Amino acid sequence: MSWEPFGARLRRAMDERGPLCVGIDPHAALLADWGLGDDVAGLERFSRTVVEATADRVAVLKPQSAFFERFGSRGVAVLEKSVEEARAAGALVVMDAKRGDIGSTMAAYAESFLHRDAPLFSDALTVSPYLGYGSLKPAVELARENGAGLFVLALTSNPEGAEVQRAVRGDGRTVGATMLAHLAAENAGQEPMGSFGAVVGATLGDLSSFDLAVNGPPARPRDRRAGRHRGRPPGRLRGRRAQRRAERQPWCAAARPGRGLLAGRRGAFRGGDPGRGGAGLRPRPGVRCRLEAGYILTSRAICLEYPVLTEADQDFFRCSR
Repeated sequence: MSWEPFGARLRRAMDERGPLCVGIDPHAALLADWGLGDDVAGLERFSRTVVEATADRVAVLKPQSAFFERFGSRGVAVLEKSVEEARAAGALVVMDAKRGDIGSTMAAYAESFLHRDAPLFSDALTVSPYLGYGSLKPAVELARENGAGLFVLALTSNPEGAEVQRAVRGDGRTVGATMLAHLAAENAGQEPMGSFGAVVGATLGDLSSFDLAVNGPPARPRDRRAGRHRGRPPGRLRGRRAQRRAERQPWCAAARPGRGLLAGRRGAFRGGDPGRGGAGLRPRPGVRCRLEAGYILTSRAICLEYPVLTEADQDFFRCSR
């Protein structure tokens, strides 16, 4: 059976719902903020509430598997249920597991998350290429077979990452740039988007020395007089401040036509569950979403200059359709 590629499904989801990816990260401190115990019951309550409040309106949910795995088999059962319910509500699921190994072990990791018959099947998986990009081959092949995708760690925001990702190879390229080049090769010729993306930290500052066009040439910033972006964007740039930002960071403005997938920060839910059951989490127009990472599938998919959205940005990254 031939499955629709992840890139095509992601593009359609972002066109219909906007580019926001909501992380599900039930660490102990966050559960405490919600007045929940650091146990399976608290894990289940938190996860169910977030899924019910967001899965029918955002493009992607991104559960961090480690926060479920720490509770053993019962925690994994909660993760399975969360994935199932999120996908049933129309959201795509990116499993944030950051798996990386070689040979049959990498193949087993891939089968756990990327095979259609797996209980934890997800639309995409985050992976680490730092045993060599070629070590990801089993995951790349299985993703293609099952219409799934991968997000490969390329330029991460943690300070320690630079000692590997910014290291210079014998050919003069950095390791991070090499990973981006591999992804561009994977996505060559794929329309409307390839299925293999890069994880790039949004707090890294100037990335102009890196070729972020992992899915073709960069888009041009729109003409200010054009009115709207092409590709059914969720909003439009307005105001002089937004225009000045576009002039300073042209790749940032180019990211906005519904192409970039932006991952919500864990702190987005830190205020607790105001509704004690999900009502208080219901996304509302104009909510300022804190963002921390750009998950890029196209050259247009990095769009973060500020950690908190300005008023001019709210239409783009509002938390409702």
